[in-house]
Amino acid sequence: MKKPLLIVLGSISLALGIIGIVVPGLPTTSFVLLSAYLYARSSEKLYNKLLNHKFLGGYIKDYQKGVSVRTKIKAISMMWTMILISAFVFIENFYVRIILIAVGLIGTIVMARLPGRKEEE
Repeated sequence: MKKPLLIVLGSISLALGIIGIVVPGLPTTSFVLLSAYLYARSSEKLYNKLLNHKFLGGYIKDYQKGVSVRTKIKAISMMWTMILISAFVFIENFYVRIILIAVGLIGTIVMARLPGRKEEE
């Protein structure tokens, strides 16, 4: 029962990541990384397919090497700048704002938990 649930959650996360490519404020990288994590725990076939994807695989391979603290701070800052601009300038619906902010919190948690790297390349 656990593996199908992880596959569904990974697929939802992947869909959100793909949508995030074109929707400002929706974190693409965080959701793609979350998908890779969930697929790695549930389906080796889906994980390998995602890892070897022409476009999305690069996101995962770069982050597997580790991320410097400086890069994490930049990424989270840029993500929150776009989320806040989107939520308070372009979106009028209160509930959509709440959902966008919640998605941003998930993205922040995922980014903060990435493996670290000491030196900046």
